[in-house]
Amino acid sequence: MPPLVSVLLPYRDAAETIEPALTSLLSQSHRELEVLAVDDGSTDSGPQRVARAASRDPRVRCLRTGGVGIVPALQQAMADARGSLIARMDGDDISLPTRLQTQIACLAKHESLGAVGVRVEGFPAEAIGEGLKRYIDWQNGLVTADDHSRELFVEAPLCHPSVMLRRAALEAVGGWQDVVWPEDYDLWLRLDAMGWALAKVPEVLFQWRHHAGRATFRDGRYSIARFREGKAGYLARRVKTLGLPMVVWGAGPTGKRMARALEAHGLTASFFVDIDPRKVGRTARGAPIQAPDTLGPGVGTIVVAVGARGARELIRSNLTGRGFREGVHFLFAS
Repeated sequence: MPPLVSVLLPYRDAAETIEPALTSLLSQSHRELEVLAVDDGSTDSGPQRVARAASRDPRVRCLRTGGVGIVPALQQAMADARGSLIARMDGDDISLPTRLQTQIACLAKHESLGAVGVRVEGFPAEAIGEGLKRYIDWQNGLVTADDHSRELFVEAPLCHPSVMLRRAALEAVGGWQDVVWPEDYDLWLRLDAMGWALAKVPEVLFQWRHHAGRATFRDGRYSIARFREGKAGYLARRVKTLGLPMVVWGAGPTGKRMARALEAHGLTASFFVDIDPRKVGRTARGAPIQAPDTLGPGVGTIVVAVGARGARELIRSNLTGRGFREGVHFLFAS
């Protein structure tokens, strides 16, 4: 029998977009689903539109929170969900018809996966600036579990409303938690720390709507500093498993801020690496700064934390060309 998929869809003031979002779910090729549509404090006609959809299709279930925020809304929906697979969706996005079916197949094929996303298309075009386009392209370039593990400490590798999770994995890590950094990134970090892999279906099966008012652009939890704070403990744990001492490649602001965040978790850089000859021979956070050509076998774990565009690709080429293995001898963070 096909598995039941519970789609958790919190929304607020989504009257203009909620009906197409629901239609895209109810038109999925996988029919065994329930949509837990959670009105999180709407003041427009969105809840009435959801109620009409529920009257036509009993797979839509109407829930209400009174306006408590996305994490408590997801927690309430999760408590009412009946499926063994949990999918996410927002009230302004569109799932293409085979999204759920393809994700189910991916989870069935790879038992180690805790969560699987899909490639996404950002829309409308006028809302997708250069930075957001680079981020979407970066996310879409990560497909395998190895890809996601390798890049996990750079940024959030999955588009939250596009994912499907095993209920068992979600419950094992405590579900969504209300933290002071992004709740989705926090979940990916906890899944990885518990040994659950992340991956992505290499097809564009989701349309991710953007607009100027979304939380990503105005909520302090989505600042670079909060991302760094959220990842630091998990990054420290990964570094410790790979082996010490720790070397930080990047003696600029990005590298020094990351080193400071790691210090709070018991890790101190033995030295920094930088390509700028003006920095070589000086110190950063009390540790010497050396040139890249001083790196040799057995140096420890290299945390690459650089902010310049294109720098990661150049450093990856440099290190792999000298026999260093990504994920074993070095990893990227930002």
